Amino acid sequence: MKFLVFFLLAILLFPGCDNRRNENRAGRNHGASIVVFIPGVLASAIYQMLADGVTRAAAEFAASNPELAPSVTVIEGGFNQAGWQSQISTLAASGDFDLIVSSNPSMPDIITPVSAAFPNQKFLLLDAELAGNPNVFTLRYNQREQGFMAGYIAALAALEAGGAKRIGLVAGQEYPAMNNIILPGYTEGARAVHPDFEVDFRIVGNWFDAARAAELAGAMIRGGAGVLLPIAGGAGHGVIQAAYEAGAKVVWFDTNGYALRPGTVIGSAILRQDRAAFEKTKLFLEGNLPFGRAEIVGTADGFVDFIDDDPLFIAAVSENIRERMSLLTARFRSGELQLEERGS
Repeated sequence: MKFLVFFLLAILLFPGCDNRRNENRAGRNHGASIVVFIPGVLASAIYQMLADGVTRAAAEFAASNPELAPSVTVIEGGFNQAGWQSQISTLAASGDFDLIVSSNPSMPDIITPVSAAFPNQKFLLLDAELAGNPNVFTLRYNQREQGFMAGYIAALAALEAGGAKRIGLVAGQEYPAMNNIILPGYTEGARAVHPDFEVDFRIVGNWFDAARAAELAGAMIRGGAGVLLPIAGGAGHGVIQAAYEAGAKVVWFDTNGYALRPGTVIGSAILRQDRAAFEKTKLFLEGNLPFGRAEIVGTADGFVDFIDDDPLFIAAVSENIRERMSLLTARFRSGELQLEERGS
């Protein structure tokens, strides 16, 4: 109810917002105006990739169309998720931006009322899914495949170390994609190595408390989980530190994490968010982004992968693990092995 009241007030306070938007755009003598809303901070590598991809697409388009050079504004929304909706509403109400770009599984729920209040606003959302809204394009990564690869190497390393058939996952928060896709995929990957593997799953409660994440990681390690996967934003660094101190191992998610703690980080299951942001922004600038569509892309499409050629990976794991991961990733990349996404 409070969101409905907020948006009714927004319409009353900005009764001419759609007209001003049209006037603003009609008076421009330059190209599209794009704002990248970061649901967090740019220090998060996945969001830096988002901004970099959009910026590169704008620069490439401007090089070929200098008279239509786009402008790109990047705004950090901070860690308070409760404030993201009002910030995005303000951007939409301003009428200054042809496209709002963001990336987070929570974004469809956040922007749906905003889109209803400001029906001329266009959105490009990555790592999200919302079909049927004519002003929104979403792209979601097949994180079942990503979770599977992370679970597979975690189990291989745990088995080789001779410990319990137990691995861990430390999440910043629970959300549908985590509970319904990533965690099941991670478990599935581990059990493809040995069916007796169990996953210790714990929640930090936010995306920045590294001390709390380290406490959870320490307890998990003492409980027999010798390899941990943090998906906790900045809090994940606490998991790395706890694993390093205990002689445990870490698998990183979304970006290349080997250099964060060489020898402790033994795997990186990644997303090519920069590529997705570049390609979809370029389509928008060319007038070809299919709004209303929700795409899902995976390893065979080149947007999900496992980094197996980094020298730090090669040095961190045994030849047996490298060979088994190579066989698995080759099957995913070729499309021989594809895992269907389950609904988030």
